[in-house]
Amino acid sequence: MSAPALYDLNPALRLMIMGLVVALGPLAWVWVRNKHAPVAQRLRVLTLLTLFLTFDLVIFGSFTRLTDSGLGCPDWPGCYGSASPVGAQVHIAAAQSAMPTGPVTHSKAWIEMVHRYLATGVGVLILTLTLVSWRERKRAHISPWWPTVTLVWVSLQGAFGALTVTMKLFPAIVTLHLLFGLALLALLRAQSARYAQAQASFVPVVLSPAMQRFAVVSLGLLWLQIALGGWVSTNYAVLACTDFPSCQNSVWPAMDFKQGFTLWRELGVGHDGANISFQALTAIHYVHRLAAYVVFAVLIALAIRLHRLPAFRIQARWLGGLTLLQAITGLSNVVLGWPLVAAVAHTGGAGMLVILLTGVIFSSRSKPRMVRAPAFKTSGSPA
Repeated sequence: MSAPALYDLNPALRLMIMGLVVALGPLAWVWVRNKHAPVAQRLRVLTLLTLFLTFDLVIFGSFTRLTDSGLGCPDWPGCYGSASPVGAQVHIAAAQSAMPTGPVTHSKAWIEMVHRYLATGVGVLILTLTLVSWRERKRAHISPWWPTVTLVWVSLQGAFGALTVTMKLFPAIVTLHLLFGLALLALLRAQSARYAQAQASFVPVVLSPAMQRFAVVSLGLLWLQIALGGWVSTNYAVLACTDFPSCQNSVWPAMDFKQGFTLWRELGVGHDGANISFQALTAIHYVHRLAAYVVFAVLIALAIRLHRLPAFRIQARWLGGLTLLQAITGLSNVVLGWPLVAAVAHTGGAGMLVILLTGVIFSSRSKPRMVRAPAFKTSGSPA
């Protein structure tokens, strides 16, 4: 049986309908529970619900990748030209018979398609937020540009999802797909903060400029660490070091940084076209581990400083707890042989940290700098 075309848009309309069905539940819930609320509050509730579903989508995307289901349907956006694996049973059975442990099985096809259904539903919700924000921008005194940027971003995320399949799990594309998904969480959290600020009852928490800079730097370091972690996962370099705190019984094992961090290459292939070396996988793993020490210390320091501020004590406790969770799940991936639960939880913890730090930054404002008034001469005073 011939291989399917990489892009087959025949099931696109049916997939859109499926996404609409997925989105109708959340939309109906928001409407019923908040129909008498101000527009800004309804939009904020819908944004938070979309954020929750997007977080679920990121978690399920991690599960899809870690169960090797990313190619469960080797074409896009459907499955062998069908809107569900039900219509592709013959093709899936043939592929599974030819390679029983290969990338295409019935269970993997369903995992992949459920991920696409969820993604389409999230897209419908973000489109709804954008349309309502533009329509109500003057009456609710809200900016429609945040949801507009989010809509463009989720469209790009969908494009990278397609490339993940059609480029056969190309490591750089898969890593960018992960980063774009987590950035979507940040955009939705910032958007919810802006909707809250449109309500007269919301007062931003005042932070010193130094404290805000510390939070921004911490978020930047977190993004760097997530990118390194994504590169570890997409190159299957987790088990290059199976001991801790050493690696291969050494504090500085043999590593090939050039080959390991050649970004544009196929999965499992080095910069010279040959199979990637174990030293390259070690370099990928160990750089992520070394960076983790720095990021862990910075986030714990930020949690301690935030805990001194009454308005941020809850966030500080969550920050400290999530940072510890990331350390535990990361260590579990190493010493327990990359268990699925720990690996998925590690991605979820990263997403929650992004949401938390974005919320701290966008729910606060800097203290206004005090400007000393010029001194005026009084009569009789010396010049």
